[in-house]
Amino acid sequence: MAAWRANLIDDDDGLRLILAEARTIAVLGAKARSGEPAYDVPAYLAARGYRILPVNPRLSGRVVHGAAAVDRVADLGEPADVVEVFRAPRHLPAHAEEILAMAAPPAVVWFQLGITHAAAAERLARAGIRVVQDRCMMPEHRRLLPGAL
Repeated sequence: MAAWRANLIDDDDGLRLILAEARTIAVLGAKARSGEPAYDVPAYLAARGYRILPVNPRLSGRVVHGAAAVDRVADLGEPADVVEVFRAPRHLPAHAEEILAMAAPPAVVWFQLGITHAAAAERLARAGIRVVQDRCMMPEHRRLLPGAL
């Protein structure tokens, strides 16, 4: 097996480690309205102590989950441990390149439930970034870290 494939995380131990290590999560495609997964999932994570950094040009400058939204991941004012992606798969190759160009790329890129892109995932994994596809952080957190705040 190619070494980069180890960065494609789909096992409980790998997911648990990501959720336990992460402190700051940039949310690509963040929303500002309850009732939308790209708002509710980060709200759940924020309530459990994660720092949320919203990324969405339509929200630029608005405070969402305690932080001002930025246009692009390149505009983040601090490093993120995880970039959580709420964007259609067709956008993922461009987002992968944007993430790889960051001054401090994240340790993990997490494509939310229903979101996969094999080529983008491979590109990120080959660069040493752990990639999770087609999983929602909220139920995974509830399932794998049930006692965590």
